[in-house]
Amino acid sequence: MTQISFNSEVVMHFSIKLENGSVADSTHNVGKPAKFNIGDGNLTDNFEECLLGLKQGEIASFTLEPSYAFGVSNPDNVKHMDRSKFVGDIPVDEGTIVSFSGPSGKESIGVIAAVIGESVTVDFNHPLAGQRVIFDVEIISVS
Repeated sequence: MTQISFNSEVVMHFSIKLENGSVADSTHNVGKPAKFNIGDGNLTDNFEECLLGLKQGEIASFTLEPSYAFGVSNPDNVKHMDRSKFVGDIPVDEGTIVSFSGPSGKESIGVIAAVIGESVTVDFNHPLAGQRVIFDVEIISVS
């Protein structure tokens, strides 16, 4: 049976869970497994490293520290902005996900962390930054 190696095409179900048991992402939610090639950039190197050597039919679980999953929370990625920067129908409420285009045209996604008067605090860290995650996988096929 073929083992997962660099450039393998892999079809698998996966779940990414937090330590409290909540599911952050899962292919089971859409009822369809994910398909990708190891090394294609769809998963981080650390997630891919967990898969190397697994075979079709295997089920595995890996716990990844923040620095090996979505990174540690970087205080430089928390920005304080004037409320006037928020135009249109975007609700300026804690927890709202917002998108901004930077000077280079690159899109940045952030979450409104606080609103105090005219000051809005936006966290541009990945929502799972700083979290230890459990990566559960079921390998459907390897080619």
